Amino acid sequence: MPHAAPDRGPLPGIGGPRKIGRLADRGARLESEGMTTTLITGGNKGLGYETARRLVAAGHTVYIGSRDAERGRLAAERIGARSVRLDVTDDDSVTAAAELIEADGGLDVLINNAGIDIEGNGAMGIAGITADMMRTVFDTNVFGVVRVLHAFLPLLQRSTAPVIVNVSSSLASMSRSATPGAPGYDYPGLTYPVSKTAVNRITLQYAKALPNIRINAVEPGYTATDLNAHAGTQTVEQGAEIIVRMARTPPDGPTGGYFAASGPLPW
Repeated sequence: MPHAAPDRGPLPGIGGPRKIGRLADRGARLESEGMTTTLITGGNKGLGYETARRLVAAGHTVYIGSRDAERGRLAAERIGARSVRLDVTDDDSVTAAAELIEADGGLDVLINNAGIDIEGNGAMGIAGITADMMRTVFDTNVFGVVRVLHAFLPLLQRSTAPVIVNVSSSLASMSRSATPGAPGYDYPGLTYPVSKTAVNRITLQYAKALPNIRINAVEPGYTATDLNAHAGTQTVEQGAEIIVRMARTPPDGPTGGYFAASGPLPW
């Protein structure tokens, strides 16, 4: 595993995409010193799969977490990764996945990528949203993140250079959502953006509580995936860029932040 540097304290700043790139370069050098093991939830397709492919190429041992064990196995075989059945809405499934990865040697990087949207880009209209619909989305997008964090934190805390990346959205930004003309201001949906705002706060609270782990939220951009019926305006290769970059954050890199490929975003 990589060698840890002294902790620099919680919430250090970061100066935009060039500095993120330099930190990723340092992370790459750290990876060359030893094997890094990474788990990606929802990793059998879309952004998760592209992230897995690129991290395997960078030398990581990657576990693709997937609700469907067979789909996960096939996806992993295509890129030289490993697979583990992992349903983020099921406590027993998450616990079993953690036990398997622990038995295999532990974990260094966790990417909470699994997510759902049931509104169809907000087309349903806010008056049609029920508490049950909100609960369904939160069970994957919010409670699922906490389930996975709870199960895998003991493994990450044994790593010399632990990293957590929570996949968020531009729609999570309260500042942007309240600013006319800003990205996300006109988005009519409720369940998905609210769930991702919660993910941002989860990221911040965990980062403050666990300063020895680099914990950040990322905004991959409006990417063409199953989540939006492939209506997104960028490719998965473009969307995965910031996820991969932050997954390779070195021990003295940023924590408690919210980033797009272009740099930090306002909460």
